Amino acid sequence: MPKIQIAMPLIPVRRIVVFPYMVLHMDVGREKSIAALEAAMTAGQTVFFVSQTDAAKNDPAIEDLYSVGIVAKIRQIIKLPQGYARVLTEGMYRAKLLTVSEDGPYAVCTVRRMYADRRGMEKTDAEAAMRIIDRLLESYFGINSNASRELYAQIQKETELGRYVDRIAAELLTETADRQQILEESNFLERARKLAAILEHEIEVIRSENEIAAKVQESFAQQRRENILREQMRVISKELGDDTESDIAAFVEKMNAMALPDEVREKAQRELSRLSRFPSSSAESNVIYTYLTYLLEMPYGVYSTEKYDIKRAAKILDRDHYGLQKVKERILEHIAVQKLTGNAQGQILCLVGPPGVGKTSIAKSIAEALGRSYARISLGGIHDEAEIRGHRKTYIGAMPGRIADAVKKAGTQNPLLLLDEIDKLGADYKGDPSAALLEVLDPAQNRTFRDHYLEVDFSLQDVMFITTANQADQIPAPLLDRMEMITLSGYTEEEKTAIALKHLLPRCMASHGIPKEALHIRKEAIRDMIRYYTREAGVRTLERTLCHLLRRVAKKLLDGETKVAVTAKNLESFLGPYKYIQEKASEQSAVGLATGLAWTAVGGETLEIEVSVLAGDGKVHLTGKLGEVMKESAAAAISYIRSRADALGIDPDFYKKCDLHLHVPEGAVPKDGPSAGVTMATAIASALSGRAVRGEVAMTGEITLRGRVLAVGGIKEKLLAAYRNGKTTILIPKENQRDLEELPPAIRQKLHIIPADAMDTVLEAALLPLASSAALPLPIRHIDMVDRA
Repeated sequence: MPKIQIAMPLIPVRRIVVFPYMVLHMDVGREKSIAALEAAMTAGQTVFFVSQTDAAKNDPAIEDLYSVGIVAKIRQIIKLPQGYARVLTEGMYRAKLLTVSEDGPYAVCTVRRMYADRRGMEKTDAEAAMRIIDRLLESYFGINSNASRELYAQIQKETELGRYVDRIAAELLTETADRQQILEESNFLERARKLAAILEHEIEVIRSENEIAAKVQESFAQQRRENILREQMRVISKELGDDTESDIAAFVEKMNAMALPDEVREKAQRELSRLSRFPSSSAESNVIYTYLTYLLEMPYGVYSTEKYDIKRAAKILDRDHYGLQKVKERILEHIAVQKLTGNAQGQILCLVGPPGVGKTSIAKSIAEALGRSYARISLGGIHDEAEIRGHRKTYIGAMPGRIADAVKKAGTQNPLLLLDEIDKLGADYKGDPSAALLEVLDPAQNRTFRDHYLEVDFSLQDVMFITTANQADQIPAPLLDRMEMITLSGYTEEEKTAIALKHLLPRCMASHGIPKEALHIRKEAIRDMIRYYTREAGVRTLERTLCHLLRRVAKKLLDGETKVAVTAKNLESFLGPYKYIQEKASEQSAVGLATGLAWTAVGGETLEIEVSVLAGDGKVHLTGKLGEVMKESAAAAISYIRSRADALGIDPDFYKKCDLHLHVPEGAVPKDGPSAGVTMATAIASALSGRAVRGEVAMTGEITLRGRVLAVGGIKEKLLAAYRNGKTTILIPKENQRDLEELPPAIRQKLHIIPADAMDTVLEAALLPLASSAALPLPIRHIDMVDRA
């Protein structure tokens, strides 16, 4: 036979011996081996697998490898995490390792193929060898209970001696040295003799193992006898008082005292039966004990007596919260209906409003007014459906969902549950908790609510749910459809003053240890604090500002003063310079500057819009991070001004002779919506005509190409923002007059509100005459676009 040397990638393997015609999956982790596999796969060539003599070495040298291995074909490579690769290979033929070179990214070796040696072998010799091995195999499979008879049948299909021996060595031999001994033998007869010797040794080892197993079985029998004795001891312990038996008796007593539904009672009895079969020290016993404890703590059939006294409820609600009339009226209506019908079925309310207006805190007052127990569930950031429905008790550390847990803590089947921050639910691969809440908040479905942990139905139809959110558009539509939404707007200055004096100041004084007689704070100081140190819809910043003030007061008291007076004049000495300055209206009148009104998640805000007219050829620049809707409103405003240029005294060709730059300050804040349309049109008309916009005027409304003023939302919040910023004349769409009922009468009397259905009305009320505007200083240089003809 030719002795040809072949160069190919080398892959050392541990505890694995590959044989010819053997198809094998193996995981490869060494970088050099992975590089060799990829090189072989790319070039379509073969690799040389050889076993290590010492499996512990990570980077073996040639002396650490056996001298004979297998030339194999790589069929497939799959990349695994953490840098591993899974390879499918097929052995081709034996080869002898000659040299190894590790100069490149992977080891390369030269090998010489080993050909089968049939010298001195007759046909009868092969048949005799196969018969001998077959008898040994029969004995091997007969005494080895772990060996598969199907494998024996597969081996018998091999008819050629060499492959027959290789197949047996690959499938049955467990030691690497034994397999390697078979692999290195090229002579068929000698290979068969070596395999027969190894099989005889394995048969003797298995017989010894069987004898040991028999002895172990006898030991198990002894242990069973001991278990019987332990059971007898358990009976004796029962007479003396066993924990498990007493626990079961306590559960049964509790079950008998509760009005459990049939399904729950049957479930509890099944679990009690299982608990009696396990020793108290077993893990399963602890799981069942925890489950039964939780199941029987659920308030089945326990109801609080609901109070239907409307006057008492109104007194409690007014005691704890100032304002919030919509919520209070809805609760009083609920009490009235229940008193008339006797139906105490739960209701689902959703309180939507900016932060700090009392959405969360009023829920506890509502529970007290109704005579219901109370529990709060924070939903902000929850992204796992199991947080709502619970985990199945087969998991380690399983627990009920938040709904079941809150009902258990409330202790009744008709509590008031507050689902706080429902608009901040998340969702990921673990499920969508908002989808799980669809059943919870549906009166037609929640009577059969099933927690995954409890595995039984629990009725939520008598639970009153109150949810809170800052933005309704963040709540999924199917979920929002199941709730009655009540919108809460921001507090007025008078409301904030009353809240500060009645609620916030006493609470802050108590937390700072300041006696009531040691501080005198005037109402005007509170009002200035609201005007010049806060700018919010709620009262959280106001409370923090009061705490800041009281810390200064506490320091003065420790410095020796007996009583501290806080007035509007000395307020800055406590809180520092004003944070927000309200300019006088007369100082704000300017050309090309109009004040609009906007709605945000924290309430209303004023929005200044500036327009500058520059020499150019008709370009329009819009800046201030405006959204698409706002840009379209600007385009509509410009088209309207062009169509009314003659009536407004503006050069009709202004769009050819000049550029317009419209800017909304606070450029880092995104802005969008149609309600700034009339403000943009007013600012553009002012800049082109030279007529100043009255400083005391603020406005809101959507504009059309024909100059119509359309209705917008958030009127109450916008008017409150205008009032806070010193605006006295407010232009609103005529269709929004119905929203003025929500505005407190005291605020409405101080504002001059002009309903407008056309831009002509807006411009007439907002723009000063040209003669009056000429005397005003211009903040920016404008091109005179007034038509003097």
